Amino acid sequence: MLALMLAASSIAHPLPGPLVELIARRFRVLGEPMRIRLLDALRDGPLTVGALQEVTGASQQNVSKHLGVLHEAGLVRREKDGTSVRYEIADEMVFALCEQVCGGLRRHLDELGAVLAEGAAR
Repeated sequence: MLALMLAASSIAHPLPGPLVELIARRFRVLGEPMRIRLLDALRDGPLTVGALQEVTGASQQNVSKHLGVLHEAGLVRREKDGTSVRYEIADEMVFALCEQVCGGLRRHLDELGAVLAEGAAR
């Protein structure tokens, strides 16, 4: 997956150490299931913390904490809307990354299914 992203860019190989650290930090941010849920909820457009709380079933404190991490990482942006704050996706590339991961998971599950089906047929 990372090789695909690098092939589409002009980043030198091997990756410089500081870039490796930045990439690892981005993956750590995305490594939390609640953050994936929040990003997925924002796919269709901006939402307030309250709306995100309803969609995810999480507490306001938990939603706000994870939105703060996503904001700091540059994945979402926020805009004041009266007494509320609306969040929206700031980096659409996150969805391309998710599609790559989902595609890889699908292939892996298909391969496992084929192996299991072959084993059951014996």
